[in-house]
Amino acid sequence: MKKYNYIISLVLVLLTGACSEYLQVVPDNTMKLENVFATKDDAWNALARIYHFLPKDDMTHTTMWEMGDDFIGRIDASVQNDVNQLRAERIMRGLQVTGDPILGNWSGSNGGYHYYQAIRTTNVFLQYILNTRNLTDVEREDWMAQAKFLKAYYHFLLLQKYGPIIISDKAITPDAVSDDLFLARSKVEDCFDYIINLIDEAIPKLKEQTSSIDMGMIDRGIATAIKARIMLFRASPFYSGNRDFFEDFLDPEDGKPYFPVFDTPERTKEKWNEALTAVNTAIQMAESYGKTLYTYEKPIYIKDEKYYSLNPEKLKTYYDVRMVVVDPWNKELIWGNSNVNVYDQGDLSSATNIRLPADVGISEGDFNAAPFSWQWLGTPYRTAERYYTENGLPITEDPLFNYNSRHDIVTTPGAEDPDYPAIAGLVQPNQPIVNLYLNREMRFYANLGITGGYFRSHFEIIPTYMMQGTSGGYNPSINGTDFFCTGIGIQKLVHPESRSSNWQRVIRFPFPIIRMADLYLMKAEILNEIKETPDAEVWNEINRVRARAGIPTVQASWANARTANKHTTKAGMRDIILQERGIEFAFEGSRYWDMLRHKRAHIEFSSPVQGWNYKGTNTSAFFVLGVVQSRRFTVRDYLWPISLNELNTNGKLIQNPGW
Repeated sequence: MKKYNYIISLVLVLLTGACSEYLQVVPDNTMKLENVFATKDDAWNALARIYHFLPKDDMTHTTMWEMGDDFIGRIDASVQNDVNQLRAERIMRGLQVTGDPILGNWSGSNGGYHYYQAIRTTNVFLQYILNTRNLTDVEREDWMAQAKFLKAYYHFLLLQKYGPIIISDKAITPDAVSDDLFLARSKVEDCFDYIINLIDEAIPKLKEQTSSIDMGMIDRGIATAIKARIMLFRASPFYSGNRDFFEDFLDPEDGKPYFPVFDTPERTKEKWNEALTAVNTAIQMAESYGKTLYTYEKPIYIKDEKYYSLNPEKLKTYYDVRMVVVDPWNKELIWGNSNVNVYDQGDLSSATNIRLPADVGISEGDFNAAPFSWQWLGTPYRTAERYYTENGLPITEDPLFNYNSRHDIVTTPGAEDPDYPAIAGLVQPNQPIVNLYLNREMRFYANLGITGGYFRSHFEIIPTYMMQGTSGGYNPSINGTDFFCTGIGIQKLVHPESRSSNWQRVIRFPFPIIRMADLYLMKAEILNEIKETPDAEVWNEINRVRARAGIPTVQASWANARTANKHTTKAGMRDIILQERGIEFAFEGSRYWDMLRHKRAHIEFSSPVQGWNYKGTNTSAFFVLGVVQSRRFTVRDYLWPISLNELNTNGKLIQNPGW
């Protein structure tokens, strides 16, 4: 049979970098891979290469976090028409293509990492590390286990996007034949089984906890937590029993559906029970390692002391939720992406950071400096509505919140007013503001940058106005393209000490992949799906997160809601949990997958992006709601297209539905 010598080129690609000096060419033009893995240092470099493929979700133009409706970027034509910028946003605008799929991971197209290359790299590593010298048995076991987990994880990331995928389990050798190279897609349930089994194989061999110098490398706690997430996805409606979408999506080899569309209610409940076992194990292990919900335990910033003295309870909660993501390697973070490019100003932190206005009080000569504070990645108006009131209810459900007057402009209490302490540090005194921005939960004020509020960055507490010619606003004479186009900014991803102008002035942190709040809310969701009706066991898990956010329990809040006692029904509690996740993990890439898992994405993500009139120079002109950008997300967009080149190369592949 014909041999495929281009495999040698593949090996060259996967082993570029620090390992290249070890490549030895022998007379028949093949390479001795065993020499690439000869020593411990060589194997360590090869392991690092596997980690290199982890998603760069901190980078503005390649992140998956912009999928969904949390973000809206620059709206000028130079960015909107550039295929290399805001790629995820382009997908949400209905601009996905089959020739060169945006953020494609099947073949590494248009800003997406090539996960099959990552998997092939891992397979080679697992084969040749067995012969590496000066490596202890314990180290070898641990490194192999890390590689196996990452191999499973890359398969899962493919499964998330593409549904049925090719399972790539073994290294491809230079003498491989076509049957080894060109494989068919496996059914979704078989893919999940393979991924879960591989993680189960890895977990016992992993370290219990990584050392402080190896943060971000896989340990048992990470692997167990991610396994729980994968089990949650497997049980979720999109991936389990999805007849309305994929009953006709058939495997050509046997004519059966790729998705488990005929799952019985018993099998579906079994999946939820298996997910419960996984999440209980993950929580127990994480808590045994000292993981818990984050609370801020450092001194309050000096410039906040005056507000803290007036409003201590709210400001304490504010700091708890403001710092949960940006405080590096804190006790809530289970796994964070430590592969952060400290020199690059193309990250989400820089894109969302506001520029320092000249009148705030620092005179370092870099006012309005664009590097590392672009101030042009903001959030749609609907995000501001999604957050709860201070009573822990949606604004449409709180009888104490006048929804119909939410756009009315009012003036906040002055600094001498007896009502001022309740807003101190959250909104400015004696400022015109819309009712929508008052009496909201602390995550609203901590995560967003609003008119009449404050933005904590540059070591400052910056009063924000967002109108034309003001801080964060449209200013054609200085930054005609760099402004929050909806008039609402994002401060959640900006460390309060991050400045602009130079990379040394920016506080970097690992972007969270999974944290403790996720495990607790996962457990609440799983329990709700298992039980006939939700009870205290379900509510207790979501109440952990609500308590940290400073809002009442689910029971207390919903007993007084317009839709009274919604939390006592399965469907009602499902909505509550998903909204809680949308708030708690806002701007962390969770909402898109949550809506997809529950088959709500085509409903939630097809409405236009709305925002305030950014060209308004006063409140009456600014607080006018209008359409900023059209969005289009259909049923076919639930699954990524496979590139036409892949289909032409591998005759066993079929395209995803609708493409």
